[in-house]
Amino acid sequence: MRLLHTSDWHLGHTLYDVSREAEHTAFLTWLLATLESEEVDALLVAGDIFDTANPSAEAQAAWYHFIARARRALPKLEVVVVGGNHDSAARLDAPDPLFTALGVHVVGGLPRQQGTLELERLVVPVHDASGKVGAWVAAVPYLRPSDLPPVADATVDRLVEGVRSVYAEVLDGARRRQRSGQALVTMGHCYMTGSELSELSERKILGGNQHALPVDLFPQDVAYAALGHLHKAQRVGGREGVRYSGSPLPLSLSEAHYKHQVMLVDVEDGALQQVRPLPVPRTTDMVRVPARDALTLADVLDLLAALPACEPGMPESMRPYLEVCVSLPRPEPALRHKVEHALEGRAARLVKLTPFYTGTGGALADVRPGLSLRERTPEDVFLARYARDFKEPPTPELLESFHALLTQVQEDAS
Repeated sequence: MRLLHTSDWHLGHTLYDVSREAEHTAFLTWLLATLESEEVDALLVAGDIFDTANPSAEAQAAWYHFIARARRALPKLEVVVVGGNHDSAARLDAPDPLFTALGVHVVGGLPRQQGTLELERLVVPVHDASGKVGAWVAAVPYLRPSDLPPVADATVDRLVEGVRSVYAEVLDGARRRQRSGQALVTMGHCYMTGSELSELSERKILGGNQHALPVDLFPQDVAYAALGHLHKAQRVGGREGVRYSGSPLPLSLSEAHYKHQVMLVDVEDGALQQVRPLPVPRTTDMVRVPARDALTLADVLDLLAALPACEPGMPESMRPYLEVCVSLPRPEPALRHKVEHALEGRAARLVKLTPFYTGTGGALADVRPGLSLRERTPEDVFLARYARDFKEPPTPELLESFHALLTQVQEDAS
């Protein structure tokens, strides 16, 4: 049978207050077409459907609209979804009666009844094209510390061993239902050891970096582990069948170079056959000027003037996101105005202007060490603070303005 693994949609996400709605719409349209063209039997979504626990009406509408379209176009497609750390477990679980009637299985939070795991919700059979059970999915959502059982052994990490205990119980429940020729698959939204975080969009979850989970959480009889949380697609522990699919969109400027994709997973006779990444088409590019490091304002303005022009009728959502990085040896009060002026008529949209200061970066105490603050004149402090950011000395006009302000403050205080 064939599975499609995706995660970290982050519906409702904005990039520096710019909506990503059009990009998400394009992705979901492509995803639906891919599910059909690749003859996928089951769609696995490993958490972070939404960007926040309180998503906008537009984000929720996109989610429900996708489910409705998928059910109409592919009535035999099975959908299994687990909640992520960005999702509200209660919000995802609320429409469960309706989703169950539609054949959509959502586990927003870890379900328990009187302290016992509800394995009927956590263990999901998925069927192949012939209607036979091809795999059992251990659908484990993002686990919060309060979800974990107590661990008696004081010599082990309570969080890691608590997670291990939950996965072991759910996987054991799946094994009891498993028959010959049926694959064992698990889903999770977590941070694993040996994996690579992005710089800006992700945070270490559960208990921090020291609580990253070991790959042996998934025994060798697990044919495939569909993971969410990290936005960069990657294997874990060198295992072909333990994967992060990554996010379908770059969720920060630092993720622009990632290969955003979904995973097409084939299992047969209970074993993994192949994992094939499918690149997600990018409808909106991300541009950095300059491509690396930073340049002087004059050089940056020349590069901006050479950017492609905005074509007539070009949709706003297709205009590239732009980060501009400028090296500043001196203050530039009109920096944004000059950059925006250079971008007039260009297709790129300025979303981030990053100044790189060329000063020493040192602390005040590094200048004339041994002097206390009381022994330093106001001009000493001003010059040291200025040198921390800027390589060039202040202009005579700036010093004159500083002295005028200093005089006014001293007169007001007298």
